[in-house]
Amino acid sequence: MSLSTKYNPAETEDKWYRYWMAQNFFHAQADASKEPYTVVMPPPNVTGVLHMGHMLNNTIQDVLIRKARMEGKQACWVPGTDHASIATEAKVVAMLREKGIKKSSLTRDEFLKYAWEWKEKYGGIILEQLKKLGASCDWQRTHFTMDPDYYKAVIRVFIDLYNKGYIYRGLRMINWDCEAKTALSNEEVLYKEEGERSVLYSVRYQLKDSDDRFITIATQRPETIMGDVAIAVNPTDERYKNLIGKKVLVPFINREIPVIADAYVDKAFGTGCLKVTPAHDVNDYEIGLRHNLPVIDTINDDGTLNEKCELPKFFGKDRFAVRKEIVKDLREAGYLIKEEEFVTRIGRSERTNTVVEPKLSLQWFVKMKEISVRAKDAVENEEIKLYPGKFKNTYRHWMENVRDWCISRQLWWGHRIPAWYDATGNFVVAENETEALKQYQSKFPQSGTPNLTQDPDVLDTWASSWLWPIEVFKGFDESYFKNGKINASQNADLKYFYPSKVLVTAPEILFFWVARMIIAGYEYMDKKPFEDVYLTGIVRDKQGRKMSKSLGNSPDPLALIEKYGADGVRTGMLFSSPAGNDLLFDEKLCEQGRNFANKIWNAFRLVKGWTSSPLPQPAENKIAVEWFDSKLNQSLKELEDHFGKYRISDALHTLYKLVWDDFCAWYLEIVKPEFGAPIDEATHQKTISFFESLLKLLHPFMPFITEELWHELADRKKENCLLVSEWPKTKEHNTTLLEQGLSAFEIITQVRNVRNAKGISPKESLTLNTVSSNKEIGIFSSVVKKLANLKSFDVVTEKPNGTSFMVGTQEFYIPLEGKVDAAKEKEELLKELEYNRGFLASVMKKLSNEKFVNGAPPQVLELEKKKKADADLKIKTLEERLASLA
Repeated sequence: MSLSTKYNPAETEDKWYRYWMAQNFFHAQADASKEPYTVVMPPPNVTGVLHMGHMLNNTIQDVLIRKARMEGKQACWVPGTDHASIATEAKVVAMLREKGIKKSSLTRDEFLKYAWEWKEKYGGIILEQLKKLGASCDWQRTHFTMDPDYYKAVIRVFIDLYNKGYIYRGLRMINWDCEAKTALSNEEVLYKEEGERSVLYSVRYQLKDSDDRFITIATQRPETIMGDVAIAVNPTDERYKNLIGKKVLVPFINREIPVIADAYVDKAFGTGCLKVTPAHDVNDYEIGLRHNLPVIDTINDDGTLNEKCELPKFFGKDRFAVRKEIVKDLREAGYLIKEEEFVTRIGRSERTNTVVEPKLSLQWFVKMKEISVRAKDAVENEEIKLYPGKFKNTYRHWMENVRDWCISRQLWWGHRIPAWYDATGNFVVAENETEALKQYQSKFPQSGTPNLTQDPDVLDTWASSWLWPIEVFKGFDESYFKNGKINASQNADLKYFYPSKVLVTAPEILFFWVARMIIAGYEYMDKKPFEDVYLTGIVRDKQGRKMSKSLGNSPDPLALIEKYGADGVRTGMLFSSPAGNDLLFDEKLCEQGRNFANKIWNAFRLVKGWTSSPLPQPAENKIAVEWFDSKLNQSLKELEDHFGKYRISDALHTLYKLVWDDFCAWYLEIVKPEFGAPIDEATHQKTISFFESLLKLLHPFMPFITEELWHELADRKKENCLLVSEWPKTKEHNTTLLEQGLSAFEIITQVRNVRNAKGISPKESLTLNTVSSNKEIGIFSSVVKKLANLKSFDVVTEKPNGTSFMVGTQEFYIPLEGKVDAAKEKEELLKELEYNRGFLASVMKKLSNEKFVNGAPPQVLELEKKKKADADLKIKTLEERLASLA
């Protein structure tokens, strides 16, 4: 059956993916005879559906894993999903709300029953979508961070770190998400780089026992005035020295508070007076501790004001609504004397985008300073390499300024903290209630048999996913995890597949996740979790905006796949995605990817349509075979260099040029027989061999079309798939031959340009002359004659009349008696002469600049001198051609 004139992805993709799955090609087992190549997928949120960021990240991982598989390595790509505490609980609460059910009306167990039902219904969608992309994951190893074994692992690590003294419970100022009603770690608070507009309010407080004396403070948060417990001034500020120790009255509620001296106060900011509200500001809290001030928490967990604000009109109202009201009240009462707009950094929740509320709370923390040392040094010493290397500075900054990690979250969906309390607040940390009771009776022997209650909070999501590279291979199973360390020698998978080769992830979770996995790797395995970290950029639209539903600029990846095919979308994503730099996505890139697939398809149809015969191999075919063999090996060497440096986009561009330009535009054009004529067997066999090599190189990027053509190209057993074929090995290439080919192709291009400019038919044979030897094109003369349609290509002693062009420093002439308009020719030569004189002037300007000549590297200087020599020669040649026309 003849092939369709166009490639139809819909007919190909499902067929081959099902077949690969049926053959179990993606599954990997420990095999001492093979080198392992492990990649662990950054687990997408179980709430998620495929977006463009997932597409980019997973395409890169698939390219790497497919190449490794073809290289004969035991390639293992472990997929899975993250339970995503905050995001998933929000989804379940929204679902319940639609059913008319409030979370507050349910018990914990009832709520979790709904949550698990939601997870089972929607939780695997994104992994199924990744199959459409062609992701060759080891699906038998799929993990979920709340699978029973994984759950146990997280709890065991909590207990171990608690017993080691790394985990503690303490009253601290934390970041509070009023919408999700949970604590956040510092890393989960985002700040806009450009800041946000805010207002600085100058409010005066009356001094006690004085009707006309006031002290003016500056604040961004007038809604917290009712929680004020002091006014602080800098002890060196002469303006306020006489007020230190005095009392002032809080507006509206007339609470007496002291004026205190503290060096933290910036004399130059605002009025130089700071209202101190320890319950609602981190720095105020520290000042409160130094001065033994009380704490008045006037804001509820949901962001509304409570009775402690002492003004009933504000009870139960949202903090931002109260801000508007109290500003109006302060203005009317004469307390507000100035409002000044300025730009500041406002912290927002990464998950809900709500403004974070500083809150004093009893939470669980991990001491990070000591446990992070090896992880910091590993990247600093390049035991673990970051690509691109510019992120090393970001990583260093974070790790040098690491703060204790708040790991408790006020949620129900997640890993419940294994702490058990008695009625008075005494607690023990244990894996289950039975173990907790034993510990309690040992720790508090006088207390009898108490009724213990488990901590209601769950762990931060990252406190489970930081174990991902280890636990996907069951590292924390009780058989291997003992005395705070893992004995990998008894775990065949962990011993073989850990550490992984590369982690492909986004820079924004470099500390959230990457650094913490490194910490866990050294703490429990005594070795790094991965060798390299490839950091992708953010996928933005062509205007540079981050893709989002609200902007409507995020295309549906599955719709793109349906329109352009998975291979077209994969290559489209990678055409412009240099490591660590943002990708400006344009749907035209996918169109370019589809066009590339069609180009490959049509090249195959051309080759497949040839018939071979035991004919002598024409000279130009022999040259073409030698040249493309060299070009293939040169490109393969370049390709390997790009892969070694994780320049995946550059690797694709190398292949694109090799296929589109070198193979299709040049090689096939050279060897293509006349219509209906056979091709010689030697060239035909080499062409088939070249095509096979190209399909192998393209397969990691374009798995579906390459697998289809692999089986069309030759009779093979169906299980003899391209996916498991051998990756080509680099061989030496002939540089001289490639340079001669480059010159020959430039000559052909110039002859074609002359035809176009002069309106000469491609079918009309021309004569081409040169006055010097043809050594620059060597054995390519026959190729030039065929593709330029020349009746002769000769070296002559005198420059003939006609049009000319230059390739390098060599001039070529096409006699065109009677075919050229002399006036038009002269006009074109004058334009070219003017351009070259202008170019020479710019080069001379550089070479006459003493600072440039003395400071430029020798190779740069040599290049400029060569430019001058070439321009001089071109100008001389053009002047001679003008003279001959005259």
